[in-house]
Amino acid sequence: MTTTITYTPAVEDRTSSLPLRLMLAPVGTAPALLDGAWWPRSRDLTAELPTLTAVLDALWGRITHVTVNPTFWPVIPRKVPVDGHVVRVGWFKTEQDPHKLLLLSYTVGRWDLLVIPPETSPAVAARLMTEAADPLGTPTASALMDQAEQRPIAEEMERSLVSVWDHEGGLGASLPTSRSPVQAVIAQEPDAMKGI
Repeated sequence: MTTTITYTPAVEDRTSSLPLRLMLAPVGTAPALLDGAWWPRSRDLTAELPTLTAVLDALWGRITHVTVNPTFWPVIPRKVPVDGHVVRVGWFKTEQDPHKLLLLSYTVGRWDLLVIPPETSPAVAARLMTEAADPLGTPTASALMDQAEQRPIAEEMERSLVSVWDHEGGLGASLPTSRSPVQAVIAQEPDAMKGI
């Protein structure tokens, strides 16, 4: 069973009042490549990280460091104030998957979350979140994103092939068009062959 967290921050929270879009792998499952997925509403780490880390602090212990790949983040702050403490933010261009957010807690450990682009459609984001939170999942964050990009192409090709199949008659093209019963043909042996 996966955990979906919908968090609505308190009125005094400086960040967005919209619910946090986060799905985590079930507690106590064997470690996978990803511990879940986060679907931020923007590419602004200063605005997005406080709500995420405030929720995860309660679940995983105080988050002290976050690292990202700068490919999809236009501005990377060095520090982000979160609920009475500061989270340090770092980045790795080649060492870290561009679709992953790494969170560190001194008391508990490390977690890797798939970061779903803010502009992703809700249906695709839901599928990605479910796949990333699967404790038996083995794809990397980039592999999941690549699969998500390829899926619409494959689905369109399948729809196209089905359309051609239907246009050409589909399964019905190989069936008899007459609804009358099929006549049985009984072959009789010629008399000359009976003696052989």
